Amino acid sequence: MRSGPFSEQMEREQGAGTGKLHPPWPISVYFPFPGKPVMEFTDRVLKCTDCGAEFIFTAGEQVFFHDKQFKNDPKHCKQCKAKRARGSLRVRPETRTTCSECGTETTVPFRPTQGRPVLCRSCYQRQQTRPQMVPPSVAQD
Repeated sequence: MRSGPFSEQMEREQGAGTGKLHPPWPISVYFPFPGKPVMEFTDRVLKCTDCGAEFIFTAGEQVFFHDKQFKNDPKHCKQCKAKRARGSLRVRPETRTTCSECGTETTVPFRPTQGRPVLCRSCYQRQQTRPQMVPPSVAQD
């Protein structure tokens, strides 16, 4: 008998008595290249970083990730991934502050940094409609 990956499963070819040995059918769909290790993928349970629910990273998905040479496992379950794809808005923290121009109390969707002016909505819109001032050094060029 021959030695090799199919040595235990070899069958004689029927017919003219050629004496050739062939593996039994069906042959595996995934046949690795010589010298490369065979990758075995099994379903794995992962935890979603958004909602904390466990989800299954199937063997088929792992083969896809391997073929595309993705390095990281998925971080989100299918429901959270779909929610992100729909473009659901994230909740932004509102900060209460006073407007630098008119002095009224307002809320802004960010945390103001020291030394930068914070404008209320009406002052901000007014500033956007004004033509921008060009510094003299740029205007001379």
